[in-house]
Amino acid sequence: MSHPVCHAALLAFSVGATVAVAATIAPVAPVAPIPVARVEPVTDTYFGEAMVDRYRWMENDKDPQWLPYLRQQNAYARGILDHLPKRDALLKRIRQLSGDTTTPSRLQKAGPRLFYQQRPAGANNFKLFVREVGRKGAKDRVLVDPTRLDTKSGHVSLDWWQASPDGSKLAYGLSKDGSEDSVLQIMDVRTGAIVRERIPDTQNATPRWLDDSSGFFYNQLTGKNNTPDRYLDSRARFHKVGSDPATDPVIMARGLDPAVTYEKIQAPYIGTAAHSSSAVLVLTDVRKEVRLYTAPLKDVLQGKAKWQAVADFADEVTDFDLHGDDLYLLSTHGHPRGRLLKTSATAPSLASAAAVVAESALVLQALARAKDGLYIRSIDGGVGKLQRLGADGKIVDIALPFEGTLGALDADADAPGAMATLSGWLQPTGIWSIGADGAMSDTGITPKPAIDVSAYTTVRRFATARDGTQIPYSLIYKKGLKLDGSNPAFVSAYGSYGAAAYAPTFAGRTLALIDQGAIVGYANVRGGGEFGREWHRAGQLENKPNTWRDLIAVCEDMQAKGYTSAAHLAIGGRSAGGITMGRALEERPDLFAAVVSGVGWHNPLRYVAEQNGYGEEPEWGAIADPAGFKALKSIDSYHQVVDGTPYPAVMLTTGVTDPRVAPFHPAKMAARLQTATSSGKPVFLRVDFDAGHGMGSTRAQQDAETADTYAFILSQTTGKP
Repeated sequence: MSHPVCHAALLAFSVGATVAVAATIAPVAPVAPIPVARVEPVTDTYFGEAMVDRYRWMENDKDPQWLPYLRQQNAYARGILDHLPKRDALLKRIRQLSGDTTTPSRLQKAGPRLFYQQRPAGANNFKLFVREVGRKGAKDRVLVDPTRLDTKSGHVSLDWWQASPDGSKLAYGLSKDGSEDSVLQIMDVRTGAIVRERIPDTQNATPRWLDDSSGFFYNQLTGKNNTPDRYLDSRARFHKVGSDPATDPVIMARGLDPAVTYEKIQAPYIGTAAHSSSAVLVLTDVRKEVRLYTAPLKDVLQGKAKWQAVADFADEVTDFDLHGDDLYLLSTHGHPRGRLLKTSATAPSLASAAAVVAESALVLQALARAKDGLYIRSIDGGVGKLQRLGADGKIVDIALPFEGTLGALDADADAPGAMATLSGWLQPTGIWSIGADGAMSDTGITPKPAIDVSAYTTVRRFATARDGTQIPYSLIYKKGLKLDGSNPAFVSAYGSYGAAAYAPTFAGRTLALIDQGAIVGYANVRGGGEFGREWHRAGQLENKPNTWRDLIAVCEDMQAKGYTSAAHLAIGGRSAGGITMGRALEERPDLFAAVVSGVGWHNPLRYVAEQNGYGEEPEWGAIADPAGFKALKSIDSYHQVVDGTPYPAVMLTTGVTDPRVAPFHPAKMAARLQTATSSGKPVFLRVDFDAGHGMGSTRAQQDAETADTYAFILSQTTGKP
């Protein structure tokens, strides 16, 4: 491959084009013109095939024209969005919906304490709370409030956290402006005092504490920030509380142990469990599957571990539980919906492991160890299920109070029962307790919002894909809907990494769009994990076209059933969902009125230029391999834009600090579509300059982006500005 460096002209503008495009959605022309990106063609040759990249310069965020170009694109976007009459009303309703809703995200039982992360009603970001279980009159305390660190020019977010087994200490990561570039801190939970240690480069630290809470294992990045090396060759270290982090011993790094060899894209983590003398070495990358080794914990701490292999990636182990000398492994190998195996932690053998939970219609997802058994979270076509494996080897089904999604699941190995977050399309997310008798009850930690959902309803349908596969999708809309094809609709899809991305989750802000008469839909396309490993494989690598064609099938089915029609239909997706949006847009531009790509991946052939790139190879393919190149080319929507095509209206978004999808992806796609489309419909790029991929975005940022998105959709799907 060749990568010539070019230097050329300044950005140019075209006022006439701006007025022509904007006139389709607003009677007032935007104040800013369409930015015209400078063109500096670079030709890469892959296995004899030449690919021309017109906007390679955008990959260099130090280019003096990069930030000005983003500002010009955003000014053009704001000129369109701010002239949409419905935007202000939508934003007001969205703020009310999000402000009235208390949103939990994660919880942990640790000794006498319950830790839970939650965004209180009206708050701008998530906070971490602690509850003293069993202490009468004790009030819940705020442990970490990142909003107190906000400034006028930026904000801070809580990225991750982990309490010690006895609940006395807390390790947590904070980062600025949605960058996820975490700095690890430690707190004494009893007093709230923050100890002096600070550990940088801990984006995915995943700390695991020793039983006595004296220290923890963690993962630390070694690559330079904002480079393709960022996530390569990370290392596992151990930190003793009160010591200098610079002296933390490296427990595992590539090349450190000749007996444990692995690729640079894999990251090492050390797992521990209460009352177990073993430790587990976990090697992981973008795949759900992991490689596992075990060794005596005391040897690991002394730096003389002789790791025993337990499972390789090919064994398809996706989760594990360590309980004394027993090692439970959740595996999909030969059983795509998963089964649970049991072996010894000190003498592991997959060949002789006993199957303690057989494969069934349920897709097994995660494990949580309690005193009364092992709780197993699973899904059935995307709908949450819960079981418990008792010490007697019997499986008990635990009935959920409504059909929905089990999010966080946690238990304490020294206490019976478990806790989980539970949500439905029209049921707000709450923190629920599961008793030893199997009964579930709402803890009341998350107050119910004063949002009346009686006017809305949900339905689950199936569309037939071109190969006959039945693709499920869910719709939410106001009761009394007429199936005459005139309803505006917004359908989202993802379909990557084996993730069940659109499981039932409280509609919240979405109700603002539904209030306008719109249908909101979610397509469970292949590439996700709704029906297990086979569903993932059917939308992975060379099978990826199934993902966007499944979305197309869902949209065609909705139109055939009278829910909507092409003139009223918008589609959307975020992150890897940008692949789905971009390729559906290109294969069927006639099928949609509008397309929304949020922080979307559009130029995967250039993953080598971004920090979250090489690690993605197992999901998409490696550029150095002919089959990998073929797969990557098939999903690269930037390179498959065709001049003179009447594309639908397109809104792309990005955050300048995004560590997961480099901003050059939506920026290149916007520039290419703006020059190619012949429809006269708008194509624009909305930019957040103090946000990233969305994980650390504030409520205000999310509210504003949602209002912009919904106003844009309605302007294109209702026939009204």
